[in-house]
Amino acid sequence: MSFVIDDVLVRNDPVGHRLPVLFDSPHSGSVYPADFRVVCPHPLLRQGEDSHVEELFATAPDHGATLLCALFPRTCIDVNRAVDDIDPALIDGDWPVPLHPTARSTLGMGLIRSMLRPGVPLYDGKLPAAVVADRIDRYYRPYHAQMRLALDGLADRFGAVWHVNCHSMPSSLRPDGRDPLAADFVIGDRDGTTSEPGFVHLVAQTLRSFGYRVAINDPYKGVELLARYGDPARGRHSIQLEINRRLYMNEETLERHDGFARLKGDIDLLIGRIADYAGQRILRRAAE
Repeated sequence: MSFVIDDVLVRNDPVGHRLPVLFDSPHSGSVYPADFRVVCPHPLLRQGEDSHVEELFATAPDHGATLLCALFPRTCIDVNRAVDDIDPALIDGDWPVPLHPTARSTLGMGLIRSMLRPGVPLYDGKLPAAVVADRIDRYYRPYHAQMRLALDGLADRFGAVWHVNCHSMPSSLRPDGRDPLAADFVIGDRDGTTSEPGFVHLVAQTLRSFGYRVAINDPYKGVELLARYGDPARGRHSIQLEINRRLYMNEETLERHDGFARLKGDIDLLIGRIADYAGQRILRRAAE
């Protein structure tokens, strides 16, 4: 069962048996707003997407999990950033509340991107304050409202919830500019603060059993979606899962290659293991 909220997101719920498991793909959206005008060529702009991630996790509802997928591109607004992580130099006009830009905004990678990647600007000037405010109201707040609604609903019903924040990562360079990324998957839990260790261990060991190289919190630890929703003390376990794009697609053309089918099959098995894990934890809680 699925429903769409305008051009914001699609939510896919299980038709039958429901488990306290949520997957979300915040960066795979490719519905570009008509008023999103940039100087970057569109084929290059699309390299900012986590292309095909929503397809890789499409079977999640078949296992009893809920799946949220953003429809808008993260180059328009990034829901995995704090709402005040904005470079003041990007805004033309007054902003009504204090801003707290992080180093990501300084690099042009904050809530509102100014750079596709280093050396590739998105705009030829500043953005009107009204445009930034509209993106927050139109995309950011509804996405987070659905995240909160889904997580709260599952946690209230089952007493706990397990959340996987799904991403892809470029293979060429680590974000710190060091050597090319060796890992096939990177699991982030913000250094052990957003999930019980057992959940991280399950995902890591499952992927390693399939023959993949797995890193934990290096170089990706998780950002706003984990910081905001992961709360192990309250039974809310959130991890970020980054997939190396070389496993399944041509990173220049975004076309899927022969590795996609194998990876999708392995992801389906991983989803099944996560569903079993959550189900067992719920049965254990009920028996206590």
